Amino acid sequence: MDHPEQPYPATMTLPTGSDPASVRARVEALEYLLERSFRIPGVNVPIGLDALIGLVPVLGDIVTTALGAYVVWEARNLGLSRWQLTRMGANVAFDTVLGLVPLVGDAADFVFRSNTRNLRIIKKHLDKHHPETRVLEG
Repeated sequence: MDHPEQPYPATMTLPTGSDPASVRARVEALEYLLERSFRIPGVNVPIGLDALIGLVPVLGDIVTTALGAYVVWEARNLGLSRWQLTRMGANVAFDTVLGLVPLVGDAADFVFRSNTRNLRIIKKHLDKHHPETRVLEG
């Protein structure tokens, strides 16, 4: 069953184009999957695959870093500034370094959501330079 705040139905296929609207859709879907696709029963706290995959020592950190780097790569293809890309890379790097610390890194995944921060940077860029990609969220 879909969560009410889920931006995409589970059956929706993601666009494969390189246009800004397609990139926005892919990055939003990836951020949702990595940061808030599940809820912890009883406390109703959203978590995603980033927190779950991060529980696997070393390999989990490599996978989540690669997925975070993919978001930065998509941002680079959109033409974000060097400063924005640096901020995004720093978010991924900080998340990776935190993830390498046993227990602390697992707890940090609930607080520091690098993909959500990076999505915010991308959305700000798209809203300014490609306003036609805006999606009304209700």
